[in-house]
Amino acid sequence: MALAFDVAGLTDYLHEIFPQVKDDFAIDAMDEHGLRMRLLTAERHLRPGGTVSGPSMFALADCAIYALILSRLGREALAVTTNCALDFMRKPAAGADVIAEARLLKLGRVLAVADVLMYSEGMEEPVARASMTYSIPPKR
Repeated sequence: MALAFDVAGLTDYLHEIFPQVKDDFAIDAMDEHGLRMRLLTAERHLRPGGTVSGPSMFALADCAIYALILSRLGREALAVTTNCALDFMRKPAAGADVIAEARLLKLGRVLAVADVLMYSEGMEEPVARASMTYSIPPKR
């Protein structure tokens, strides 16, 4: 499926419709196979013990897949998460961004299914994996 945005255009659109998270995430790359987004890890994303919190990694997975879906649908901001499974596999590295590699498994008329692997920058093994389903609103 053709991309509806380039990286700059999708970034601008996300900042327009979802400004509350614009300082947390950056899209590194996207193509017909998927999207790479990073959590710009800051003190507010850490839990006691100096590791990236689970809610911050959930937000990264959710935003990466949302952006991936928008990259195909275009200016359709109302797609919403309907299901999520998230596995935490390793402790993320302290002081490193978390990178999400998202890929679209299915894009239908009413549902989109995608998965994402998350890595601490500089680590080879994934720190978490998520699978999400989104509901796509009907055309008006």
